[in-house]
Amino acid sequence: MQEYETLKKLVEEAAEDVSKAAGGNKAAGTRVRKKMQDIKSAAQDVRKKILEGREGEPEAAEQA
Repeated sequence: MQEYETLKKLVEEAAEDVSKAAGGNKAAGTRVRKKMQDIKSAAQDVRKKILEGREGEPEAAEQA
């Protein structure tokens, strides 16, 4: 699933700045906060994709 791969990539990209921000680098903290917003959006995309797949399954609709 492409959405999940995008989410993993964003988390990996944030790793270095998270370490820097933990060390007190304010600019890195700003970058981390922005990246977290991107991660939040990507996670929402994954959730939507999962729900789309579930809604398309006839047996899932019967169980709901």
